[in-house]
Amino acid sequence: MWRCYDVYHWHTRCSEYITNLMKLIDVPVGARVRLLDVQGRGLRAKLIQYGLHMGDCIRLLRAAPLGGPLLVEVNGREIAFGRGVAEKIFVEAECESH
Repeated sequence: MWRCYDVYHWHTRCSEYITNLMKLIDVPVGARVRLLDVQGRGLRAKLIQYGLHMGDCIRLLRAAPLGGPLLVEVNGREIAFGRGVAEKIFVEAECESH
């Protein structure tokens, strides 16, 4: 199945469907976003091991100063991501609360 949000095969016609695409590193603290895609197969596998799946809602709890990690909450768990990893995670700016 073809996905509009696949970062490797992004097409301009998808912009009408997903207009709020951004990297996790760009999300403001306290915002809820939906996990859409990641760059790299190894990172995708690591996120699945952490219990994160494409389509999950994420809330950014804290961003450490001076280039420190980001703390996110997903499915009731808190996970820290380094900024390099957060650059490779693509999210959508709107996510419904459960």
